[in-house]
Amino acid sequence: MKYAVVYEKSSDGWGAYVPDLPGVGVVGDSLEEVEGLVREAVELHVQDLREQGHPVPVASATTGYIEVTAG
Repeated sequence: MKYAVVYEKSSDGWGAYVPDLPGVGVVGDSLEEVEGLVREAVELHVQDLREQGHPVPVASATTGYIEVTAG
């Protein structure tokens, strides 16, 4: 499975969340740390859903960029 992940830099470090998996979010000191943490969080979340007999959400989020002109 492949899920879109949103990474955000803050003044304290990095954060990430998975739009298709509500509740899956992590924070860390570096992007590399957050990449590992979010992978682990997704794997555990999907495993828990399966063990509890719940459907695993199909990945549907996509990413894109827009360009705007500052006024």
